[in-house]
Amino acid sequence: MANRKAAQDAEVAAKTIEKGLLIVHTGKGKGKSTAAFGLLMRALGRGFRCGVVQFGKGAWQSGERSAAERFGDQVQWHTLGEGFTWETQDRARDVEAARRAWAATQRLMADPSIRLIVLDELNIALRYDHLDVAEIVTALQARRSDQHIVVTGRNAKPAMIEAADLVTEMVPVKHHFAAGVKAQEGIEF
Repeated sequence: MANRKAAQDAEVAAKTIEKGLLIVHTGKGKGKSTAAFGLLMRALGRGFRCGVVQFGKGAWQSGERSAAERFGDQVQWHTLGEGFTWETQDRARDVEAARRAWAATQRLMADPSIRLIVLDELNIALRYDHLDVAEIVTALQARRSDQHIVVTGRNAKPAMIEAADLVTEMVPVKHHFAAGVKAQEGIEF
């Protein structure tokens, strides 16, 4: 184990670049937003000011939002989606909601005190072409060097994956919903 420790220590010491990361959580499995909100909690615990922009899911009060509200002005939270795309059935409204969410994102990115931003379900807005992926990726790449951005949602576009520093794909193995168990408070919302 001493040799293993020495090798690990040497590898860690060789990493010298410090920068804001573009992180993408995608895939068909559960946990993309949950992982992003875990990073939000970690950043808040370190004293970062953070922002959240929800591009979907509507205005219902989630457990994550209730928890974040306890941090007061340390978190700016914007739920600007119209709900799940299969519920709204109105492309024009969905596009307009995505544009409002992107405008809120740009304001957060411009705020020098905001260190981490969660863009919840942005990948869905891009999947359905509610926003231009090239414009979004260019803006995310041009963010401040100390700002972290976390993007969630299924079906991340190849351009988003290419631009990201870290991509995690959530893969479903087993889900209680398939066995007839409904969404659980404190687990799904």
